[in-house]
Amino acid sequence: MKIAPILTALKARPQFEPWLVHTGQHSSPEMAESFFRDLNIPEPEENLGISGGTSNEQTARVMLALETLYRRRRPSLVLVVGDVNATIAAALTAAKAGIPVAHVEAGLRSFDRTMPEEINRVVTDSVSDYLFTSEPSGEENLLREGVSKDRIFFCGNVMIDTLLRSRERANQSDALDRLGLESRNYIAVTLHRPANVDDPKTLQQYLGILDQLAERIPVVFPMHPRTRNTIDNNGLQVGRVRIVPPQGYIDFLRITAEARLVLTDSGGIQEETTILGVPCLTVRDNTERPVTLTQGTNRLVGTNPAAALQAALEVLDQPRSSTPRHPEKWDGRAAERIAESLGKLLTNQA
Repeated sequence: MKIAPILTALKARPQFEPWLVHTGQHSSPEMAESFFRDLNIPEPEENLGISGGTSNEQTARVMLALETLYRRRRPSLVLVVGDVNATIAAALTAAKAGIPVAHVEAGLRSFDRTMPEEINRVVTDSVSDYLFTSEPSGEENLLREGVSKDRIFFCGNVMIDTLLRSRERANQSDALDRLGLESRNYIAVTLHRPANVDDPKTLQQYLGILDQLAERIPVVFPMHPRTRNTIDNNGLQVGRVRIVPPQGYIDFLRITAEARLVLTDSGGIQEETTILGVPCLTVRDNTERPVTLTQGTNRLVGTNPAAALQAALEVLDQPRSSTPRHPEKWDGRAAERIAESLGKLLTNQA
């Protein structure tokens, strides 16, 4: 979803010939093909079809495939987004091949090295030539790590570009009708991080507090395959929680936008709820997106399920607050700023 507006902005400039590579990291159709369909992303020029395996296996396989591709295509620049395994694989392989790297969403830090994404973020930034940040903390972190200021560009949040461009289509989604949900009268849940879902005891505790919440208000849980595997492999009980398959981007945006409350461990959803004005409880001890705490609707509640329950009940007992302030440059034009900056950088590089 983050690459869609960037690809559009680059294609609008004759200077660029973007070449889209899909690594295949998400093997679920709902999490891969539906994004291409919902966001009108054209078929990638290359689909590596790499999924499954451990984090290191996946990263290594992507690196080997990209090494061959880079040698054949010899791009002027490799642009990577986010903090997934494909991000670090593409950046490392390009850096070793002497190809400039641009990282979008640079500088985000949770300062928690137990999170695989944190390792991906730190290493990707360390080998990137151009670093595009989405919030002020990104630049602060990079400067503290010794990155030269002239390599840092504050462009805004490309995920918000996608959200704002998709709101009208999301408003037409029939997701609520299909799931039997009433606007502002349900809790939407996503849990997929290993710390929350890999241990059956921990996940059962979360399912228990969700069941308690479901006594008061419907709880809908579009479930990640990782979470589903833990439930199925351990015979966990879900109670009254409405478990549904992973949703496409447009349908999930409608579900998020109309929720009374969102409970999540996802970084991206912290950002989306900030723009949507929906209360968000993040079941983590840290966040790499602190601006969602200071200017958004997000609140960290830690990893104690009982604390998450108490915080959720507090939100339900309070009236909806007024629309929060939106972070600077979260205005739908981040991709245009990236394309403009890259245009100048590559012209000077030529």
